[in-house]
Amino acid sequence: MDTQNILITKAIICIDMRFFCVLILSVCARLRRENPRGQKNMTTHILIADGSSLAVVGAETLLRARADTVLTTAENGDDLLRLAGINQPDIILLGDRFDPLFETVTLVERLIQAAPAGRIIVMGNTTDGLVIRDLFTMGMCGYLAVGDDLSTCLLTAVDTVLREHPYLSPTANAEYLIAMQSSSRDWKLDAEARAVLRLLARGCTVREIAAHMRLKRRRVYWVTEKMRSRFGATTNEHLISRAVAEGFMRLPD
Repeated sequence: MDTQNILITKAIICIDMRFFCVLILSVCARLRRENPRGQKNMTTHILIADGSSLAVVGAETLLRARADTVLTTAENGDDLLRLAGINQPDIILLGDRFDPLFETVTLVERLIQAAPAGRIIVMGNTTDGLVIRDLFTMGMCGYLAVGDDLSTCLLTAVDTVLREHPYLSPTANAEYLIAMQSSSRDWKLDAEARAVLRLLARGCTVREIAAHMRLKRRRVYWVTEKMRSRFGATTNEHLISRAVAEGFMRLPD
C-alpha cells in the first residue's frame, strides 16, 4: 500500500470514529439524564416484543440464564406501550416487524416517552446502515441484525447497553461504518420527511402536501428527492414500498 492509500485509509477511519463517538455520546447522555448515577437496580427487567414466536422463545431461553433478570413479553403495540409505562423496564427488545399497525420508528419514539430510562434494542431485518443510524438518532441503544447469531450477540448487547454504551451486532456494525462513509450520511429522515412520506402514501400531490404542511413546493420536491436517494428509489411508489419494508411507515388503511 503506497503513502497516498495509507493517508486515505487513515482519513476514513477518523471519519468513522468521529461519527461513532457522537453516537456514543448521544446515547449515554440520554441514559444518564433519565437514570442518573447512583440509581442502580439489582434486578434487570427486560420487556420482549417480537412478532416471531420463535424469536421470543429464543430470547427468553438465553436471557433466563442471566442472573437477576425478570422477563415480560408483549402481545402487540398497545400492550407493549402499556407494559413499558407500568413496569419501566431496563431493557426493551423490539422486533422491527412486531406489530403491522405501528411503524418501528413510532414505537421507538413512544417507548422513550413511556419508559424514558429503558434501553431499546431493535432486532431488525434490515442491514441498511442509514436506517440503523436514523434509529440511533431517535433514541435506540442497540441493534441486532437478524442474520447474526442471536445466541452470541444478545447477552453481549444487553450487558453493553446497561453500561450505557451503544451496541451493534457484527453485520449491523459493518453496514453502519460503510454508510458513514457515504455522501448520504449527513441527511437524516426527520419528522418533516416522514410527514411528507405519509402524505405521499395517501396519494397527495406536491401541491396538496405543500398546502397541508405550509411548505413551499420546492421544499417538498427537495425532501422527496432526498428520500428517493436515501432509500435508493426511482419513483414515489418505489420509495413508499422501501419505507414500509424498513419500518419507517405503514400503508394507510
